[in-house]
Amino acid sequence: MAWMTYISNWFEQDDWYEGLQRANMSQVRQVGLLAAGCQPWNKDVCAAGGDRFAYCATLAIYVYQLDHRYNEFKLHSIMSEHKKTITAISWCPHNPDLFASSSAENSVIVWNVAEQKVVAKLNNTKGTPASLSWCWNAGNAVAFTSRRGPLFVWAVSGPESGVTVHRDAHSFLSDISVFRWHTQKRGKVVFGHMDGSISILQPGSKSQKHVLRPECLEGPDEEDPVTALEWDPLSTDYLLVANVHYGIRLVDSESLYCITTFNCPSAAASVHCLAWVPSAPGMFVTGDSQVGVLRIWSVSKTTPIDNFKLKKTGFHCLHILNSPPRKKFLIQPPTKNHYTSSTSEAVPPPALTRTQAFSLPPGHALCCFLDGGVGLYDLGARTWDFLRDMGHVETIFDCKFKPADPSLLATASFDGTIKVWDVNTLTAVHTSPGNEGVIYSLSWAPGDLDCIAGATSQNGAFIWDVKKGKMIQRFNEHGKNGIFCIAWSHKDSRRIATCSEDGFCIIRTIDGKVLHKYKHPAAVFGCDWSLNNKDMIATGCEDKDVRVYYVATSSDQPLKVFSGHTAKVFHVRWAPLREGVLCSGSDDGSVRVWDYTQDACVNILRGHSGPVRGLTWNPEIPYLLISGSWDYTMKVWDTRDGTCLDTVRDHGADVYGLACHPGRPFTVASCSRDSTVRLWSLAPLIAPLQMKILADRPLKEIVGNTDYALLQGTPPVLCGKVSRDIKQDIEKLPRDPRVERLRRFSECLSPPGGSDNLWNLVAVLQGQDDSLLPESYREGVMHRKHLVQFRTSEAQELTTVKMSKFGGGIGAPTKEERLKEAAEIHLRLGQIQRYCELMVELGEWDKALSVAPGVSVKYWKKLMQRRADQLIQEDKDDVVPYCVATGDVKKLVTFFLSRGQLKEALVAAQAACEGNMQTFHVSTAKGPSCSDDFYKEDFNDLLHSVSEELAERYLQDGRAVLAACCHLAADDIELAMASLIRGNELELAVCVGTALGEAAAPATHCALELLARKCMMIPMCCGQRGFSRKFPLCSATRSLAADLLLMIPDNGLQLVKLCAFYPGCAEEINDLHEKCKLPTVEECTRLAEAAWADGSVLEAVKYYLLSQEPEKALPIGIDFVKGYIKSSNWTLDVVYPILDLLSYIRTEKLLLHTCTEARNELLVLCGYVGALLAVRRQYGSIVPALYEYTSQLLKRRDVAVPLTIERLSEELDAWRACTQPVNQSSEASPYTPPSESQRAVYATLRKRLKEEPLRGLTGPGHVTGSHLPSHSDSHVSCLTGLKIQGPVCFLEDGKSTVSLNDALMWAKVNPFSPLGTGVRLNPF
Repeated sequence: MAWMTYISNWFEQDDWYEGLQRANMSQVRQVGLLAAGCQPWNKDVCAAGGDRFAYCATLAIYVYQLDHRYNEFKLHSIMSEHKKTITAISWCPHNPDLFASSSAENSVIVWNVAEQKVVAKLNNTKGTPASLSWCWNAGNAVAFTSRRGPLFVWAVSGPESGVTVHRDAHSFLSDISVFRWHTQKRGKVVFGHMDGSISILQPGSKSQKHVLRPECLEGPDEEDPVTALEWDPLSTDYLLVANVHYGIRLVDSESLYCITTFNCPSAAASVHCLAWVPSAPGMFVTGDSQVGVLRIWSVSKTTPIDNFKLKKTGFHCLHILNSPPRKKFLIQPPTKNHYTSSTSEAVPPPALTRTQAFSLPPGHALCCFLDGGVGLYDLGARTWDFLRDMGHVETIFDCKFKPADPSLLATASFDGTIKVWDVNTLTAVHTSPGNEGVIYSLSWAPGDLDCIAGATSQNGAFIWDVKKGKMIQRFNEHGKNGIFCIAWSHKDSRRIATCSEDGFCIIRTIDGKVLHKYKHPAAVFGCDWSLNNKDMIATGCEDKDVRVYYVATSSDQPLKVFSGHTAKVFHVRWAPLREGVLCSGSDDGSVRVWDYTQDACVNILRGHSGPVRGLTWNPEIPYLLISGSWDYTMKVWDTRDGTCLDTVRDHGADVYGLACHPGRPFTVASCSRDSTVRLWSLAPLIAPLQMKILADRPLKEIVGNTDYALLQGTPPVLCGKVSRDIKQDIEKLPRDPRVERLRRFSECLSPPGGSDNLWNLVAVLQGQDDSLLPESYREGVMHRKHLVQFRTSEAQELTTVKMSKFGGGIGAPTKEERLKEAAEIHLRLGQIQRYCELMVELGEWDKALSVAPGVSVKYWKKLMQRRADQLIQEDKDDVVPYCVATGDVKKLVTFFLSRGQLKEALVAAQAACEGNMQTFHVSTAKGPSCSDDFYKEDFNDLLHSVSEELAERYLQDGRAVLAACCHLAADDIELAMASLIRGNELELAVCVGTALGEAAAPATHCALELLARKCMMIPMCCGQRGFSRKFPLCSATRSLAADLLLMIPDNGLQLVKLCAFYPGCAEEINDLHEKCKLPTVEECTRLAEAAWADGSVLEAVKYYLLSQEPEKALPIGIDFVKGYIKSSNWTLDVVYPILDLLSYIRTEKLLLHTCTEARNELLVLCGYVGALLAVRRQYGSIVPALYEYTSQLLKRRDVAVPLTIERLSEELDAWRACTQPVNQSSEASPYTPPSESQRAVYATLRKRLKEEPLRGLTGPGHVTGSHLPSHSDSHVSCLTGLKIQGPVCFLEDGKSTVSLNDALMWAKVNPFSPLGTGVRLNPF
């Protein structure tokens, strides 16, 4: 395995202490990502291969991959190596893992998607590659061309690697707009030109250049550019050509003859892109340029077969996936022998008629629109399988939260739009009209006003009414000069400030009256209103100075001028909690903190290697500041001493905007030139504060004042408005405020994405009146008792709205006159069943079903079921009424599950539980039909299975809070708590578990124990980071850990572990012993000797660990474990408590030279037992690593344990063989059944393991953000050798990394690091 190259070096080294000082785990966690849209600048910017598709933003390529389990496309990776605009991408037709891209920096890159890395790079392409394509006749060659040509062919690898010029593809008379290789005819290629002509080149034939130019063009200077070219996949000569004005033609490339000219329904319609449908011969689709109309065509008709209006904005590019996504569940068709004749009661669903098949092309269209929207449209089902709507397509310069709503975030972009996003659902809810040029800055109106002010590069400033969707005011005082910043006064909604390259900062009223024009000696880039003084504003200028103005006076001179930066000052930000303090970011790479009252710079924050742009203060911790830079990083600073607390490298380009909202103070939004918006949680930075909240410490330790918080070395306290409001509200409560206190602080500290939803569900379970639920409750996961009620209300609301429908839909089937006449005769003769069967064969299902009850209800039901089966095969939503009418709830739920529509499946199951779906009770010869209670119980089980499926989907997507919501909605508290623990949402688990009481107690205690482990290594102050060899924990955090463990009823062993690990002096240790009600150190020595004399191993180990000589516990415990596992019937539950206890020996004692042998044996035994625990808990991703880790220790260390490498290998092979169907990741991998010996070994293994005591804790963990790819912060796991997606955990050498998911699972089953050093792993 890949990690063995790392681990083999560490098993024999002792010089890891220096690395231990360097090792850090990023404390700022990414919790949300708003992906960029598809750029509209270049043509070939979307592609697909296998079960993946990709599209280009300006600087990055977004790759989505199909999750086969849930039939859902998920963002797999963001490939960012290009530094300038990407011009084209092309997927390799011979290898679905490879694609190529080109960019305006004159480079071409070949990527490996599976490994997420660059395979090859070509620089200096002699011009910007405008078009790019893999050569179909060569597996390792990429062709590219600039607008003028020639065509270059790059052989990526092999003996003839290098770049050559195509022999004939040069000296064109008109620019190239697009080119396409023929997929069958070797070397044949066609070029489309801006003058409307095409050029066809093929080996062995005369080149045909600039032919088939539209006849309507009068002169050589008149142009009608070719917008799309596609070879007919079933022909060697036919070619589809689309021109901007002339439309679409099917031409013969050999005879140069136009076979068919296709006509759009409207002369105004213009085709921008087209694609053949491989699964439907002779059929193709086109996308309009003005409006997002997708048209389906056949080569045999000159007009479209069908039209779908998918969006208001026009198409940009289009691609048809070769194979449609595979479904999770398949309704198996009956065997042929099941059917007898066309007159029997059960006939096969009729095959689609020729016209029906013609009208329903199977396939999925990858659609990219001019507004940046990207979607995958199912042509047959006429539904979106995936839709990423309204993403920005260019640099995002600014982002701001709405003052009255922390769920709404506005962004301003180079693409000329402002978009408003719901950060809970990560979807765009509003977009400005556009066409504003570059928008550099935005500012929300104060309070609950739904207006945003924007600043543009050339068109002045404006006010956009978000709800009305229109501009209501414009400001042009700066003329055509660019406005770099706009700021709406926080305290006075009438005043707006702008600063510009013309050197002025202008203060005006919203109706346009100018109040002040502050002249600067150079361009003004930033301005900010003070949050504490409504008349004070600061500016940042190109002359390197920061100025402060007082607008209540008539003077146009600044009150203060702060000098010190060595390059231009960009943004300035007033501190919200510190009177007179502001910061400034500069092109000199520094951030300076200024104190207006002292007239001085009080700190300089150095660390960025590029100009500083984004700045934001935390609204609760007065000294916490976040900055963003052109060096692609964000940094979090403690401004008291200038310490950089964390550096975030996930963005792929310059970080421009940062925002934080007082109502959700530990969530930060960032925006970048990489066109993404990312959400971050700062909560890990204040972990000690969270522990105090959970430990029910006095409020004065949690909520304090700014003066105290600013004292050097003090632990963090909350000082903002939200925390003060919480404190005041809690102090007014007449009853025990613990639950309310936990809820309020939890909502304050949690990032968006479900915590509010979770607490609403807790309130429902506690019996809160439904009328008190917030309006937003309907938009999240609802409790089962509300599902049907609220959806019914939603339907009633919809009936009052006039609905419109675009397009003609699928054409009616052709009627065979002879069969229709025969059917009419049978009906007149009273032969109703025969009439029904003929109508079914004609596809006239409605007529057949309308008279079927005339035969029998049983026959009608079977006919309805046949129709449902057919619609399921066709993947049509029309199946729903048939399943509901026949009461076939399981079939309906299975259908929704097969499409990944788990929420719809949940609603259907709950409706059945409430008796809203009539179940037909058909008596049989064997006995009477089942009772209603039987069906209700059956439906209840179905509901729970669907809710568990939906929860697992959320969990695997890194959304543990929503997974817990799904379980709470189905009244399953135990599984809800387990989801939070598996997602490492431990603080939230304790809060919710405390509120839910006894039903959640076991899981709450589990979370408290894990949090106590976390407490063992966290410092009390934000500035104190990293590991410490001798003192990993100060007394304050150890006391916190003890408080958490004292909340667990049966806490004896947990408190022993805590005290055993404490490295302080004897006096401090005895104080902790007293707090935990344990004997003194001296007394523990006597108790240990007595227990050992009595033969009580566990007691002897326990008291020796608490004594002055804890190393004496090692041989006692290890000898017991070695002796016990020699027996054939040993179980995990006996040895694990001993080894777990031994693992808490103080690290400095374990690493003593005299303990080398015992340490090595302890590591081996913990590794082996950890592997078994991982098998029991289904931690499939780390089971092989744990077995290999143990094998390496056996191989490299001098140990005497009853384990062999052969035995470990045998167990690992048996586990793999017997769990292969569960763990296999690729459907292409063949399944080999386990041998009898492997079954026997695995059966023995399972006997040793027994069951996990807590229900729901089995299965891999997925922390928040673990599904989010990084742009530039690339790390490779030393366990798997693969690039880590999501949060990273550094090991003690400061270099080796594992994913946080794997680190958490490892630490839960084996406390020691994978590097074999004897250092504990604590990623919690």
